[in-house]
Amino acid sequence: MVDEKPNKYEPQDFLPIPTYEEAISSRPSSSQSHLGPEEVSHDAERQGLLSRTNHTQHHGYQPPTVESARSSLDFLPSSGESSRRNSAEALQREIQQMDVEEPGDPNSRAARLSKRITSLTHSLSSINLPFRQWLPSGQYIRARIPSFLQGFRFSLNWIIVGRIFAIFLVVFIIWIFFISDLFAVGSRRMNNRFNPNEVRAFMQARIDADKIRQNLEHATQYDHMAGTQGNYYLASWVETAYAEAGLENIGLERFDVYLNYPKKGGRKVAIIEPPELAWEAKIEEELAYPPEFKAEQTMVFHGHSKTGNVTGPLIYANYGSRQDFQDLRDQGVDLTGSIALVRYYGSQPDRSLKIKAAEQAGAVGCIIYSDPAEDGFLKGEPYPKGRYMPADGVQRGAVGMSSWVVGDVLSPGFASLPGERRRESKDDNPGLPKIPSIPLAWRDAQKLLQALKGRGKKIEDPKAKGGVPDVEWWTGDSGSPTVHLMNDQIEKEREPIYNVLGVIRGLEQPEKSIVVGNHRDAWCFGGADPGSGTAILLEVIRIFGDLKRAGWRPLRTIEFASWDGEEYNMIGSTEHVEARIEDLRRDAFAYLNVDVAVTGTEFKAQGPIFETALRRVLKRVADPNSNRTIHEIWEENKTTMDGLGSGSDFVAFLDLAGTSSMDMSFEGQPFPYHSCYDNFEWMDKFGDPGFQYHKAMAQIWALLILDMADMPLLPFDFNVYAREVTKYVDNLEKYISSKGGKINLAALKEAAQQFVFNARIFQDWDVAWENMIDASGGYESNAMAIKRMSHNTRMADFETNLLDIDGGLPGREQFKHVIFAPELWNNYGAAYFPGVRDAVDEGEWELAQKQADKAARILDRAAKKLNN
Repeated sequence: MVDEKPNKYEPQDFLPIPTYEEAISSRPSSSQSHLGPEEVSHDAERQGLLSRTNHTQHHGYQPPTVESARSSLDFLPSSGESSRRNSAEALQREIQQMDVEEPGDPNSRAARLSKRITSLTHSLSSINLPFRQWLPSGQYIRARIPSFLQGFRFSLNWIIVGRIFAIFLVVFIIWIFFISDLFAVGSRRMNNRFNPNEVRAFMQARIDADKIRQNLEHATQYDHMAGTQGNYYLASWVETAYAEAGLENIGLERFDVYLNYPKKGGRKVAIIEPPELAWEAKIEEELAYPPEFKAEQTMVFHGHSKTGNVTGPLIYANYGSRQDFQDLRDQGVDLTGSIALVRYYGSQPDRSLKIKAAEQAGAVGCIIYSDPAEDGFLKGEPYPKGRYMPADGVQRGAVGMSSWVVGDVLSPGFASLPGERRRESKDDNPGLPKIPSIPLAWRDAQKLLQALKGRGKKIEDPKAKGGVPDVEWWTGDSGSPTVHLMNDQIEKEREPIYNVLGVIRGLEQPEKSIVVGNHRDAWCFGGADPGSGTAILLEVIRIFGDLKRAGWRPLRTIEFASWDGEEYNMIGSTEHVEARIEDLRRDAFAYLNVDVAVTGTEFKAQGPIFETALRRVLKRVADPNSNRTIHEIWEENKTTMDGLGSGSDFVAFLDLAGTSSMDMSFEGQPFPYHSCYDNFEWMDKFGDPGFQYHKAMAQIWALLILDMADMPLLPFDFNVYAREVTKYVDNLEKYISSKGGKINLAALKEAAQQFVFNARIFQDWDVAWENMIDASGGYESNAMAIKRMSHNTRMADFETNLLDIDGGLPGREQFKHVIFAPELWNNYGAAYFPGVRDAVDEGEWELAQKQADKAARILDRAAKKLNN
């Protein structure tokens, strides 16, 4: 059992806050050495932890109920005063008191049917067969049989005869029960005692904003980068929360992966020529907390950056896109051997691809700074008086090419289990940069920009100028001041990281499950990223734990995951997927991801197959700042759900395993992203005072999990998905035309139309099932239950059938999905039909045609399998 950590921040007395050296040194002696997924998945319950689950609510369904098979309920300690209950029955009474029907929801009919049916099969011992009065009693049989056979010339062993007769009688009764569907497959549920609307209302009412706030306060007490002792301590705390909620199969899942860390004194940015301009950058941020707090904070660096010690003329290249470097070349600016200075965001939002573009342009090093025009004082008041990045704030972050290689860059395509001997080299690795880089605050970048005055071309285009004050904007050239960039760092090829896993086992199909995930590691304190998501995840788990203690269980297993190593390259989730790839492709129904849960008030979500299910949930959740539901705001704004690109833990589930995935968040204006000013105080004062949007996100997430795991029919909407795929094809055609090329997309268009046709037929079965259940008074036969589960499986298999398992994207074969993948030159964006787009971007038209034809074949085959 993991020791419980204190809830309040008292570092001098209780909390063992690690120094940086401790954080990157050996694990604490109390650390459990869980060797990879076999430690947490070696038994049968771990072999199929995932599943897809989705659908609209259905009319009139209520399968027969039976008494719980458990002789007693587990009583586990609750996580707060307000959640204490004297018994599971008290929780059940509270749930039953919340019989709140959704306005206009046809499923309220199912709720009423549930109440009428519950008493029918509540206990097998209370069943009275209609023909029972005509069956002879045991005494009558024993009295009659001897006289009936007394004329026979042989004697019988009456005990044996009685036993044989009893066997035939039992078999006959069981047969009667079976053909009458009294033991229907759909009836084997513990939670049929619970009205679905009562459960939903219970979950929403129980979510506590104060508890979420307390979770975040605890999770941000110390910095916790991946692989450090701080993050291991946080994993232990999360593991304890899992145990208090009563989750099953709780454990730490270990992988040994490549990570880098900064050295004290190992990073330098300085002007060394001419002497009169000599200057050295401070690099580090100021302390986010007063010294008496003894709060260690991480140094400024880039994750997965290249070790190097280089010098060269300084050249400013705007946002660092390939077009920006091309514009410099067009002006006659030679970048060979230069140190490129670029700003965050803009036309190239991915920091790793800024460095890649600089490398391709001939630069030997790259500096990326935070410009106040993007996230600082030109947007509004900076922290600590406002929400924006202060002058000394620095955006850390990973610079590995996750659109090329995701997960541990030394084990692409296979899991980095402890003891795994296969390893790729970090030299010339396609997932790692080839030139060193360092992030800077605009406080330091100002000196570099000022030193460029009069060098190269004067910048007239306002779009190419940043917002740093007291700067005259010039490009620089080969005669610019010489800058020294040093990045000497610690590199560990096998650093342990730990995912924290736990499940609530399902009843009807326990091998199928819904995966729910948020990453735990942060570049510093992680107030918004990812602490807001972690705090909400733990509250959602607490509520599900309350339901479980009351005797509720879902139809399908729910797996909760706290991922490690996301900030470097989605490492923990990717290694988990690669370790269990076949299980996930077979049994994963859905993955629901929340990363940065709250930085504002605008709700956004990606994953079109979930749109109908999400809209139904949003009708139940109120916007904290208005007298409307979030769904009403979506309708007003005509919001739809885009496809998924990259940047968080859904990547491996969708693009490698073919698990239908979604991501969601409340977004707002820029914040001190990846700096130590992204902390609890920022969230408490500016991000979400009162934590009401955290509460709303917890409600949305919990209700989605409930629907995915416990609705008889998965709430996927293939009509919406097919509609969006048709749009993707049309957009692809326009994109190809914009690049001056032309390929034949007739087969792909036909496949998209076949998907529309097959989706309509497939979705019609849902209506037929609902009508059958309604006509039978809410009762589901064995045959219909088997068909329903087969229907769900085909629904979940669709995404897996969109994988090019034996191939993958040319040049980045780790990615298998033919419709979704990260854009090759924008890790955060979604590239629809990525194999085609990649080839078009490179001008390889023959390859583009082959990729289009392959995507058409795979899409057509997947669509036809829906109804076969």
